[in-house]
Amino acid sequence: MSTVQTQVSPAQAQVAFISSSIGKKIFQAITGLFLFLFVTGHMVGNLQIFLGQDQLNTYAQALKNLPALIWSVRILMFIFFAIHIWRGIQLYFENKFSRPISYVRNATVQAPLSSRTMIFSGAGILLYVVYHLLHFTFITTNPQYAGLHDTLGRHDVYSMIILGYQNIAISAVYLVAMFFLCYHLSHAIPSFMQTIGINNQKWEPRLKVLGYLIAVVIFFGYSVIPAAVLSNFIVLPEGVH
Repeated sequence: MSTVQTQVSPAQAQVAFISSSIGKKIFQAITGLFLFLFVTGHMVGNLQIFLGQDQLNTYAQALKNLPALIWSVRILMFIFFAIHIWRGIQLYFENKFSRPISYVRNATVQAPLSSRTMIFSGAGILLYVVYHLLHFTFITTNPQYAGLHDTLGRHDVYSMIILGYQNIAISAVYLVAMFFLCYHLSHAIPSFMQTIGINNQKWEPRLKVLGYLIAVVIFFGYSVIPAAVLSNFIVLPEGVH
C-alpha cells in the first residue's frame, strides 16, 4: 500500500502557525512591545508639563505640524491594540476551556493573580483609552478645551491638562486606569521575556521583579501629573479659568 502525502504550502504553514497557541503568544508579545513603547514615549512627552507651559505647548505644536506621522502612528497603534485584544481574548478562552479542571485548579495555586486577571485589566485599559481619546485627543467630552490658546496662538495643551485633572472625578478615573495598566504590565513584561525564550529558574524571579519595577515607574510617571495638579504644584497660567 502506498501512503499519500499531502504537501503543505508555505502560505498554509504560515496560517497554521499564526493560528497556533505559540503563534498567538508571539503576536501578543510583538504587539504588546509596540504598545509598551508607545506608552513609555507618551509618558515622557506628558512629563514635559513640569517644564512649563511654553515647553509642553511647543512639543504639542511640533506633533501637530506632523499630521502624516501622527496619524500613521495612531493607525498602527489602533491595529496593534486590536490584535493584542483579540489574541488576548482567544488565549484566555483557550486556556480556560482546553485544560482539565483538576489541572486548572492546581495551576491557579501557582499562577499570580495578575496573570489570571489579564483579560479584566485589559478591559479596564480599553475603556479608559476610549474615554481618554474623547477627553484630550478629540476633545469631545469637554469641547470648551478647543478654545484654549496660549499667548502665541497655539492650542494650550498645558492648561487643558490642568483643567482636566482639577476635576477630582477625572483624576480618580485616570489613577484607577493607570493602576490597571501597570497591573497588566507587571505580568506582561515577564510573560514577554518568556515568549522570546528568556526564561529559566535563574532568570524567572529576576524578570518578575523587573516587571514590577517597570510597572511602578510607569505608574509614577503618569500619576504624578494629576497628583501635582490636585496639590497645586502645577497651576493654571494667569488669565485661564
